[in-house]
Amino acid sequence: MEKTNISTGTGIIVAGFLIALAIFITKTPAAPKVEPDTTTTKTTTGTTPKADITKVVTANMPFIGNANAPVTIAYWSDYQCPFCKKFETTTFQSIVKNYVDTGKVKVVFKDYAFLGSDSITAGVYARAVWELYPAQYMAWREEMYNKQDDEGDQGFGDEASVLAMTETISGIDASKVAQAVAANKDRYQAMMDADKSEGSSMGITGTPGFILGNQEIAGAVPYSQFQVAIEALLK
Repeated sequence: MEKTNISTGTGIIVAGFLIALAIFITKTPAAPKVEPDTTTTKTTTGTTPKADITKVVTANMPFIGNANAPVTIAYWSDYQCPFCKKFETTTFQSIVKNYVDTGKVKVVFKDYAFLGSDSITAGVYARAVWELYPAQYMAWREEMYNKQDDEGDQGFGDEASVLAMTETISGIDASKVAQAVAANKDRYQAMMDADKSEGSSMGITGTPGFILGNQEIAGAVPYSQFQVAIEALLK
């Protein structure tokens, strides 16, 4: 009886499979190459926030220091924020002493009100104080943080308590400040909203938040971190 050689038959089958596979590979288009996504942070629009102090609006904003200082720090805050209070009573004092008072740094104050209605009240009163009594603005601001208690709409921070505190600041007529708030509240609110939107577009997501040069600094960080960033910009 004639028999088929198993090894020969298997070789024929394997050879046929390899030929078919080669034809399939040559006819199948190569999959497109996918580049790795190296983006680490995106806004809702799909763009990466970029800190740039030259694009921050500084005209008509509350500020301290030499108007033509070589370094500008934009500082976003909320009067109800406990971390802002921590910054204002510690690190900020050293920045003012070593850089603002020596004419090297200008600090521009920006609103990022997000902790309730008391945050809004403080923000609009701050705008009125700056417009009417710019020389007393820092004394008023410091006292706002000295009076700060619990975060949010409780305790100090409503209109009555802010107005009462304003009356204690030498050189300020609190009644005129209240009148300015009543007459310009919508305008002040629009300015605050613009500040917050601007900050968000550059990477600010909370308070305190800062931009100097092309760097964004988040939180009540130690003085040494600001010192390094400022000195680099002064070179």
